[in-house]
Parts: sequence; C-alpha cells; structure tokens
Amino acid sequence: MNLLAHLLDFWRAFQTEAGTSDASFDERFYEAFYFGDSQTLADELAALVLQGTKRATAGSVWSFEAEGKRLPRPGDLSIVTNWAGQPLCVIETLSVDVRPFNEVSAEFAAIEGEGDGSLAYWQQEHRAYFSRECERAGRTFDERMPVACECFRVVYQGDGDAGA
Repeated sequence: MNLLAHLLDFWRAFQTEAGTSDASFDERFYEAFYFGDSQTLADELAALVLQGTKRATAGSVWSFEAEGKRLPRPGDLSIVTNWAGQPLCVIETLSVDVRPFNEVSAEFAAIEGEGDGSLAYWQQEHRAYFSRECERAGRTFDERMPVACECFRVVYQGDGDAGA
C-alpha cells in the first residue's frame, strides 16, 4: 500500500472505526481516486456518493487496460476523494459486471444516481465522458465498447472536515 500521508491517516482512521488494524484491510485496498475528469464533475459526483444517491460507477475497460490496472473486484476497498485530493469516504466494491456500452441497463443507470437517473441521461453523459476517456487511451468510442459496471457501498465517511 503506497498512500500519501493524509490518505494514510484517513485509511487508518477507517480501520480504527472498523475496530481492526488487520493487514487484510490493507490487502483489500484498491485505489484512491476521484470520479470524473474535471473539478466540477469530481466534486458533484462525490457529493452524490456522500448523500447515498450514487451507489455505482462505470469505467471503460479500455482505460483500465491502457493504465495497466486490473478491474475492481468484490471486496475491494477504495478511498474516494474530491478533485483536490481530500479523502471523503471509503467504498467497498460489491459487484462488477462487464457489458457493452449499449447494453447497460436502466436499472444500473438509476443506481449510478446521476442527473435524473434515467438511462437516456446516463447514455448521453457517459457517451461524452467515454469519448474523452477513449481519446486519452488512443481509442475511439464505440457503442459496443466494454464497460465495467461497478456497484459499491460506503463503509466509512470521515469527520466531514474535507468537504465535497
């Protein structure tokens, strides 16, 4: 586990609240990250997670491949930050389902909790986001591109000093 000091302090506070300093928590650590690719998006989506509205996220499998990063797995623990890198909460991955972009369900879009929660909104916003993401990975967006649909739950929120 290689975390910056402020993230490590947050992680240790999570372990203390969970009542363990068990190394298995460290083994389950997946990543520290913010949602999206802009300050506005990152902070907005983090707020939705903290409110309990956003309980899922979607990522292009191509981006995971380009970064040489494995897909998240059930049981993984991640620190969600705001754009500035302040830790806000720890989430646990519950499930990951890989499916083509054009086969993502309305149920998943609703669980992701963005905008009006509709599949139409999800497709519009994610088509734009994935197009940018694909460009960074040297690919071109495709309706059949594989998307990792991850459901999660918040298992720890800090003391609120960081803000969203």
